[in-house]
Amino acid sequence: MKTDARLSVRSPDTPDHEAFSDPDAAVARLIELYEIAVDFLCHAFSEVMENGMPPTRFRAFYPEIRLATTTFSIIDTRLSFGHVAEPGRYSTTVTQPRLFANYLRQQIGLLIRNHGMPVQIGVSQTPMPVHFAVANDTNLNVPQEGAMEFTLRDVFDVPDLATTHDAIVNGVGFLHADGSHPLAPFTAQRVDYSLARLSHYTATTPTHFQNHVLFTNYQFYVEEFEAFARQMLADPASGYTAFVGPGNIEITDAEAEMPAPSKLPQMPTYHLKRENDAGITLVNIGVGPSNAKTATDHIAVLRPHAWLMVGHCAGLRNSQRLGDFVLAHGYLREDHVLDDDLPVWMPIPA
Repeated sequence: MKTDARLSVRSPDTPDHEAFSDPDAAVARLIELYEIAVDFLCHAFSEVMENGMPPTRFRAFYPEIRLATTTFSIIDTRLSFGHVAEPGRYSTTVTQPRLFANYLRQQIGLLIRNHGMPVQIGVSQTPMPVHFAVANDTNLNVPQEGAMEFTLRDVFDVPDLATTHDAIVNGVGFLHADGSHPLAPFTAQRVDYSLARLSHYTATTPTHFQNHVLFTNYQFYVEEFEAFARQMLADPASGYTAFVGPGNIEITDAEAEMPAPSKLPQMPTYHLKRENDAGITLVNIGVGPSNAKTATDHIAVLRPHAWLMVGHCAGLRNSQRLGDFVLAHGYLREDHVLDDDLPVWMPIPA
C-alpha cells in the first residue's frame, strides 16, 4: 500500500513549561509528562496494528529540564556535578524518570541550591521513538519493517542513530539545536537506546542494576559471587534483599534454586540487590576490549556510583601479593577500540 508521508500530526495534550523550586515536584511532573507520551504512543500503536494505515501521523515528545542562569555562582569546586560552569541556557531531555527518580531528585536539588534558580519542566521538541515507548508494555511489540502494509516511519517516529551519540559525554563542545548547553551527559534517546541494549546483552532489565558494578571475564568469579550472594541473603543483618540472574530470575531465599537459562546472553549479569539500589551488579563481559567498551558505554547511562574490573593480571611486581589492589597504567591502545573517543596520545588512566 502506498502511504503519504505528509499526514497531519496528532500529539497528546500536555501542560506548558512550569518553574519548579522543589525537586520532588519537578520529578513528579517529569513522570507525568513521560507517561502521557508513552500512553499516547502505545494506544496509537495498538490502534494502528489493529486497523491498519491511519489518516494521521502520531508524535509524542520527551520531557525536558531547563535551567537559565546569568551569573557565575560561587560553587564548591570539589563538586563534579549538580552545577553549571558558566552563565547560559542549559537543557536536557529525560526518559524513564521513575527509574532515575532518585538520581533526578539529587541533581535537580543541587542545581536549584547551587544557582538559586528554579528549573523549568516541560515538553521538549525531541520526538519519542515508538520502539522505546512500547518497550514499557510487555503486550506490545514493534514488527520488523516490511511486515506491515505501510511504512512504520510514515506514521511514528523511529530511533535515529545519527543523533544517538556520545558527543556530550566526550566533551566535544556539543550544543543542542536551540543553542542551549547540555545539562546532562546523555540525551533521552541515547539513554533509551542503551537501556534496550542492556536488556539484550545481559538478559536482565535495567531496573535490577545496582549502583556498584563489577566487571569480570572469568566464570569462577560468577560462581563466587553467587555463593557470596547466598551468604548475604541468609544473613538478615546484611541488608541485601534479593539475587537476580539472567532471565530476570529472582530469589530472596538463600536456599532457593536458580535455574540457568537454556541459552545464556552475550554478557550474563547478576544483581545482589539492596534498598535504594545500593547493592552490587556483576557483569561477565567475556573476552575482548570491544566487549568491555560495549558494556561500559551502555551501563554508563545508569549513572552508577562506581565500577571495577576484577580478573587476572600478568606483569605483577615481585613486591605484590595476592589480594593487592593494582591500578593498571600501561594500556598501549594497540587494540584501537577507543580511538574514536579518545586521542591516541592520551594515556589511560589519564
